[in-house]
Amino acid sequence: MHNRTRTRTQLDRFHPFVFVLILTVLMLSVSGCASSRSFGANLDDASADTSIKRLLLFDRSHDYSDIDLTVFEGRVMLTGTMRSPDGQARLVENAFKAPNVVQVIDETIISNKTRIPDGLRDTRIDQALRAKLVTDRGVTNRNFKIAVSNSTIYLLGVARDETELSRVFNHAKATSGVRRVVSHILYQDDPGRHARTHN
Repeated sequence: MHNRTRTRTQLDRFHPFVFVLILTVLMLSVSGCASSRSFGANLDDASADTSIKRLLLFDRSHDYSDIDLTVFEGRVMLTGTMRSPDGQARLVENAFKAPNVVQVIDETIISNKTRIPDGLRDTRIDQALRAKLVTDRGVTNRNFKIAVSNSTIYLLGVARDETELSRVFNHAKATSGVRRVVSHILYQDDPGRHARTHN
């Protein structure tokens, strides 16, 4: 009898936790359904990002330390520097090995590694643009990803329409210190969003 009482008391304490956990999962699911970015899509992108980084870490054939990965809806954008064309090709090959990858966009260049002052400048540009997108109510910030390399802004994501795309592109172009803006943003109804390709 005593054991039953103790077990029931433990369950009574556990019930509120279970309720909160279930409620949290439901809220995340509803939030994901209400936006163009589902919770599952975010998990898939995170899995692809982690897998690619693991592949590059254990591939000793080339130096990938100056590479940045940006993933959105299975589209992987590679930016930064490689030392040779062979290294670029191997980088793309590794990216396609990861699960949930439907497209690889190679924006890397053959060059020496990014210098520290250049890297700091790119970071400032990145932060300045992110601040603009977060405060612009005409832009769904979560639907866009940014990468900055050698003062060039690379954009990835999905725009509702031409107006939103123009707002994002103009914010990028007007950011101080930017030399060039490259957009890989698609529209929501673009049939190529989930096609497996290599650019």
